[in-house]
Amino acid sequence: MRIDVVSLFPDFVAQVAGHGVVGRAGERGLLSLHGWNPRDYAEGNYRRVDDRPFGGGPGMVMLIDPLRAALAAARAADPAPARVVYMSPQGRPLDQAKVRELAGLPRLVLLCGRYEGVDERLLAAEVDEELSIGDYVLSGGELAAAVVVDAVARLLPGALNDAESAAQDSFEAPEGEAGGPLLLDCPHYTRPVEHPLGAVPPVLLSGNHAGIARWRRQQSLLRTWQRRPDLIDPGALSKADCRLLDEALAEAGLPPAVLPPDAG
Repeated sequence: MRIDVVSLFPDFVAQVAGHGVVGRAGERGLLSLHGWNPRDYAEGNYRRVDDRPFGGGPGMVMLIDPLRAALAAARAADPAPARVVYMSPQGRPLDQAKVRELAGLPRLVLLCGRYEGVDERLLAAEVDEELSIGDYVLSGGELAAAVVVDAVARLLPGALNDAESAAQDSFEAPEGEAGGPLLLDCPHYTRPVEHPLGAVPPVLLSGNHAGIARWRRQQSLLRTWQRRPDLIDPGALSKADCRLLDEALAEAGLPPAVLPPDAG
């Protein structure tokens, strides 16, 4: 997969994304990351890329022509069709379903704004969609672009040493349950078994794979119910999940989940 980043600081994205899984994806030839600086396409001695907004107000707005030229150069660098995504707090929230969709594309072009943003005419003419990584404001789109690169790269086949890791992450439905709830990951433990901070749950040491799978599912349900109840649609829970969740809540001394009688 090829990802092009149009930014006043393209090296920043490359440095942030050049480690760990993303760096390994690049080394394995699974991901090709390229940066394009609109300042390289600006005219005049000062290579100006922004100007004051019409109507007044603070800040500056990025100019159309340098950005459009940089986007054109990025598109022309590879014949595969590219989806252009503008990183913006006004875009739809990025979630794992969108990440999976992006990971299935041959090419992405990520446009990073700065200052007060980008001239709206450029967005209307050149951008396919806008994405947000959260309801807060950053100094520019570079960190958001790095998040997209990382999230997408780890889903590329061969990027992870263990392909099962991605399938068991938070927000990934278990295999065969694509229509089920998206749950947070369960707790994880490693050596030593006994520690002053506590012991590893016995079920994880039992060798009973069915019991371990049941415990992990139950813990994912409980953790999601406690921390991100907005992710659980009661109507999407199976009867087995309802039982697991109520058992976990009872063990924690909490009231049972309020679910409709016909849930599942």
